[in-house]
Amino acid sequence: MAKGANFFQVGGQQVSPDNRLLAFAEDKVGRRQFELKIKDLTSGKMLSDSIPNVEAGFAWAGDSRTIFYVEKDPTTLLAKRVKAHVLGTPVSSDRLVYEEKDDTFYMGIGTTVSDKFICIYLGQTVSSEQRCAPRANPVDFKVIQPRERDHLYEAEHVGNRWVIRSNWQAPNYRLLTVADTAADTSKTAWKPLVPTSDDVFIAAFQPFDGYIAIEERSGGNKRMRLLSNAGKSSFVEADEPAYTMALSTNAQTGTEWVRYTYNSLTTPSTVIEANMRTGERKVLKVTPVPGYDASKYATERVWATARDGTKVPVSLVYAKGFKKDGTAPLFQYSYGSYGYSTDPAFNPMLPSLLDRGMVYAIAHIRGGQELGRKWYDDGKMFNKKNSFTDFIDVTRYLVDQGYAKKGRVAAMGGSAGGLLMGAVSNMAPQDYGAIVSLVPFVDVVTTMLDPTIPLTTGEYDEWGNP
Repeated sequence: MAKGANFFQVGGQQVSPDNRLLAFAEDKVGRRQFELKIKDLTSGKMLSDSIPNVEAGFAWAGDSRTIFYVEKDPTTLLAKRVKAHVLGTPVSSDRLVYEEKDDTFYMGIGTTVSDKFICIYLGQTVSSEQRCAPRANPVDFKVIQPRERDHLYEAEHVGNRWVIRSNWQAPNYRLLTVADTAADTSKTAWKPLVPTSDDVFIAAFQPFDGYIAIEERSGGNKRMRLLSNAGKSSFVEADEPAYTMALSTNAQTGTEWVRYTYNSLTTPSTVIEANMRTGERKVLKVTPVPGYDASKYATERVWATARDGTKVPVSLVYAKGFKKDGTAPLFQYSYGSYGYSTDPAFNPMLPSLLDRGMVYAIAHIRGGQELGRKWYDDGKMFNKKNSFTDFIDVTRYLVDQGYAKKGRVAAMGGSAGGLLMGAVSNMAPQDYGAIVSLVPFVDVVTTMLDPTIPLTTGEYDEWGNP
């Protein structure tokens, strides 16, 4: 497939409902401009259907002859239109299903976990909307809840109901539900399932026939909560102070077992299956790391005090036998933008540094979402400076506590984390012996003035619109 190409990437791939055809998206340009192609799995031959300049994701209709895809703007590369292609017909005659007029919105398409609906997903920094149609007859895509500023939601279907994650009157999100037969599926018809909390952020969820598995952020960690339809709640156990859990692929809803991944700074990515009724856990796969011995390293979670009194979580890893005597070198990393949380995940490149006495730290600064939506809001727009000062204050805390020697600190961040590095290098150059700024986003004003750049219009509510 990649023969003769200077670049090659496969995006989405999906087998048709009748298991006869494979649709896949390939990019030979390197700009995420995919081409949708179809292969007959019976004969092994490629069909003549080929659709250029599309997003990586798509969805088969129930008839296994119609495929829905997202067409991109050739200049800005923004997702603009959802179209339906019938196999064997000209692409020029594809039916227009939906066109997005607001360039601040991103768009995608997919099927629900129940396989009963095809949904168009629309979202930007502070607003979202979902339009769905029955997969058996995907003609009329109905809006679940019309878009509103400062309302973000996502809906998943299982059984005979929609389960909805929403920040409506809930900054840290809550879960609600509405019947799939309801004439009105807007927020006024939603019934509560899981209430919001000031201390727990609902990051994601997956409904099963008898349970809901929920990714929650609490105390700087991402944990897994299991809720039965009867209302019984439990948590998947973790054995380390700093870790992250995330839902894995769960294609079947009629099961008591949920698959998730477990990761920490000392534990390689591990796929685990947990019984939602009994709590039993089975390790299915541990990512192999040749030569690595987890028993040689230790991880911990500490809380640094920022200059405004805010407690900032920090994940640490070092070789066992490390002494907090203020002589060690420190390698500190962070990102802190877009509400993206930098979870304490295993990095196979770190043991080499740890074996030589270095301490590695992830500063979970404001601008991420490790401690909920407020943590994100307190590190964006007019509060962005908090991200920079948090990083510096974490460095000084770790030096003061003996984790590192002053002047032997290396800092690293990339992209928006590169912006962080640019600020740190100007605000506190004396605190760092080395600063690594990867693909840094440092010319913010100029970038946000150019709406032809693919990511500009969708980020006005992240950086501002000059």
